[in-house]
Amino acid sequence: MLKGIHHVALICSDYPASKRFYTDILGLSVIAENYREARKSYKCDLALPDGGQLELFSFPGAPARPSRPEAQGLRHLAFRVDDIDEVIAHLATNKVQCEPIRADEYTGKRFTFFADPDGLPLELYEM
Repeated sequence: MLKGIHHVALICSDYPASKRFYTDILGLSVIAENYREARKSYKCDLALPDGGQLELFSFPGAPARPSRPEAQGLRHLAFRVDDIDEVIAHLATNKVQCEPIRADEYTGKRFTFFADPDGLPLELYEM
């Protein structure tokens, strides 16, 4: 049956800004990047350290998706990290603000939220 998540696809309002955020700030590497003339759209596959992928798309005229108040559907993407304080400091040097660190009431693990250039909620979860 299911073996895991292969990829998560994101539609960006500003493709260059999102590509820079996910590669330069979050450190993901580009697997492949293609411009699809028929769709006037970029598709960029980014590698996650665990073998999964993020796909960035640049569909022109795509409507904004509300994230607050929380709408049905995808709530957020969570990334595993070893040292949450180190990652928060790195994000801060790149002018990315994180919410105050909280502790998971069931596991005791620390986590925080921040946003990508389109306001998509992203989570850091310390392992």
